[in-house]
This record gives sequence, structure tokens and C-alpha cells, in this order.
Amino acid sequence: MTEGNPPQDQSQPGREHEMQPEPEATARGRQGSGRLADKVAIITGGDSGIGRAVAVLFAREGADVAIAYLEEHDDAKETERLVTDEGGRCLLLAGDVGDEAFCGDVVRRTVDTFGHLDIVVNNAAEQHVREQLADISTEQLERTFRTNVFAMFHLVKAALPHLGEGAAIVNSTSVTAYQGSPLLVDYSATKGAIVAFTRALSQQLIDRGIRVNAVAPGPIWTPLIPATFPPDAVEEFGTSTPMGRPGEPEEVAPCYVFLASDDASYIAGQVLHPNGGQVVNG
Repeated sequence: MTEGNPPQDQSQPGREHEMQPEPEATARGRQGSGRLADKVAIITGGDSGIGRAVAVLFAREGADVAIAYLEEHDDAKETERLVTDEGGRCLLLAGDVGDEAFCGDVVRRTVDTFGHLDIVVNNAAEQHVREQLADISTEQLERTFRTNVFAMFHLVKAALPHLGEGAAIVNSTSVTAYQGSPLLVDYSATKGAIVAFTRALSQQLIDRGIRVNAVAPGPIWTPLIPATFPPDAVEEFGTSTPMGRPGEPEEVAPCYVFLASDDASYIAGQVLHPNGGQVVNG
């Protein structure tokens, strides 16, 4: 587990294979039990970080996965290898989830390849440090909301005709939705929107037997971190949590497995908080 990281710097959207140390995504000591057997899942931002860990654990539980990612091809290929090593099939789909047409293509190609769709994991996101509200340009504001919020609307809208009773939608929000972040005001706002989206959509779809929930990770060691923060902040990342360290993606992924599986059959409209012991009262 990561306990302080060497200073490092990357550009957006970040590459997992360039991180030191690389995040832990495979959870080798955790055995699968067939909880997602014969299921098909779409995971956005699945090339690295939390998305990669979710893809690997989904495959270990018996699912096939389609990975939507921006342009981090090397990371995506490694995720594909990890998924196939677990016995799952993996479809890689490169493009911008903020583009409604691409979201439609992701769903179409997934169903064409695997024959059906059972789980949607809305995980892709971007964030940009700005010290003052005045520093957030209209272009950045729109881009952050397009990637983090609009993409969820686009993908779910395209997926709904293919989702039947027992299907699950799991959205990635953040501890910043509850505690805020003075350097990530627009990002925090998108994550708050995702909480509301999750709750409202859950109420809309519950009569169809489709469960909608979310996960609100705290500081997790993913490519988004060195791609967002200056090297000195990366070095101290996560040390202010009660556990005194950032989390690893493999420590977050079980939340997604649980919410996607029948183990969570009586849970809808809720948010899980893997955040190193931070109490958010939300």
C-alpha cells in the first residue's frame, strides 16, 4: 500500500504505467465467487486507476467488460491483458465520453460484441487545480461538466433500452461532493451533481428493477493525481486521512462489485464511502 509517493508530474489525463509506484489494481489475494457470472459491463475510464481495478475484479467475478477510455492506449492494453488473465473478455473503445455519439457507439458495439448489457459503471472524470474561482475559464467549466456529468446522461440514455430487471448502474462520485475542495471547485460541483443524479435516477428506474448507486472514493492513488497536482502535493497526497495514507484502486473496486451484484439487491440510491476513515455524514 502507498505511504507517501515520490514527487512526480504528468500531463492530463495521466498514464498509469508512468507512475511511481504503480497503483495496486489486481487484489490477487481476493478470490472470485461468480457473483457477476455471465454479466456484461461497460466501464468508462476503465483503462487505469479505479476503472482498471473494477474491470479486473468484475472479470474475476465472471463478467465480460467493455472499456471506454480517452486515448491512453498502452494502459488500456494492459487492462485488457489483466481482464483476459482472469478469464474475461475485454472490448476496448477509445473516444471522448463527453461526446453523445461516442456514448451511443459504446453501447452499440458492446451489445453487438457480447449480446447483452447488464451493468454500467460511470467512472471517467477529469479535474484541474485552480486557486481562485476567477481562474476557472468557461471552457474548463464546460469541459469538466461534459466529461464528469453529461457523459453519464449520454451513456445511461443509450444503455437503458438494453438494461432489464436486475441491471445495475454504479456512478463514481467523490468525497469532494461532501467536503468540498478549495482547489477543485468545478470538479467538486460535478461530483455533487453526480450524487443528486444517482438519487434521482434511482427513483426513476426502481420500478423497472434497475438499481442505481454510487461510490465516493477519498484520496486514491490513480493517474489523475500526478496529472493534476504539483510534485510536492503528490508526495503528501492522502496523508491527511485518518488512516494516514492514500487508498489503492484495489481497495475501492469491491464497492463496485458489491453494488453491481445481487448482494446489493435491496440497495438503491445510496453512496458507499471508501475514503480512509473520513466521516462525511452523507
